[in-house]
Amino acid sequence: MPKMKSNRGAAKTFKTTGSGKVKRHKAFKSHILTSKSRKRKRSLRKAVVASASDERRIKIMIQ
Repeated sequence: MPKMKSNRGAAKTFKTTGSGKVKRHKAFKSHILTSKSRKRKRSLRKAVVASASDERRIKIMIQ
């Protein structure tokens, strides 16, 4: 059986940390930024750890 291919879109979107958790960037930071507060836009910059329920599916896609 051939090797599984990784989902290239997911591989470019998510990164794994040293401990094996999955890092992701927050949504809603691409356009219509004038209506969003400075505080909200600042918090959208930071990467966060993906939820535990999604982690297994993401790891399968990026392997």
